[in-house]
Amino acid sequence: MAAVFTVLMLCLLTCAGLLPLSLSDPNDESCLTHLSESLKDPYKNLQNWTKSVFSNPCNGFTSYLPGATCNNGRIYKLSLTNLSLQGSISPFLSNCTNLQSLDLSSNALTGSIPADLQTLVNLAVLNLSANRLDGEIPPQITLCAYLNVIDLHDNLLTGQIPASVGLLLRLSAFDVSNNRLSGPIPTTLSNRSGNLPKFNSTSFLGNKGLYGYPLPPFKGKGLSVLAIVGIGLGSGFVSLVLSFTGVCIWLKITEQKMALEQEGKISQLMPDY
Repeated sequence: MAAVFTVLMLCLLTCAGLLPLSLSDPNDESCLTHLSESLKDPYKNLQNWTKSVFSNPCNGFTSYLPGATCNNGRIYKLSLTNLSLQGSISPFLSNCTNLQSLDLSSNALTGSIPADLQTLVNLAVLNLSANRLDGEIPPQITLCAYLNVIDLHDNLLTGQIPASVGLLLRLSAFDVSNNRLSGPIPTTLSNRSGNLPKFNSTSFLGNKGLYGYPLPPFKGKGLSVLAIVGIGLGSGFVSLVLSFTGVCIWLKITEQKMALEQEGKISQLMPDY
């Protein structure tokens, strides 16, 4: 019996060796399929991204997909940098729930940053820099509590920097320079307490509407004090001229009216011939 048991165990181990270390996760397949559909690849840099590969992109720690890194059968890292990719970022990236690093930098991606990325709770690196992304920075990304790198420089992002970004305790690199952001820089980023990394002006330069430490304080987007005083004096002078003109017109009309009345009285006193 012992010999039979040993033979059976050897057979099982041999068969197990022929099988992949782990099965592909259907969420990863959905994530990659939708991402491929949302991207435009004019130079065919992703020609090996085919549906057949999406169904089993990983074998343990081995990746069959260019630009992807696997960890125990799951997509662990996506790095598609400087490939002249166009299109938008698929919100279905949120299905790659084991993703810890997402780097789509130096492409020509447009559209907004999907708020759905909030479900990537293991995400540590988010690099979407040097694209053409617009819209606001979604505050939902701060739900990715393990984020230690957020690089969004050289885009077309607008709105304010969410104050909650500064509450990410692991955040050690932050760059939103050269966008179209406005409003005050959150003190949670510029004046962090304790041993939390503080970010200098290079993280915020190139945004005309941003102000506050470490950038210069708000100087006023409107008119200067002298301009306001000048406009006030000018409007006062115009009002004075208009008032004087009105009085003159009123006096002229009154004078004509009195002259007509006087002429009427005189005509009544004149005898008829």
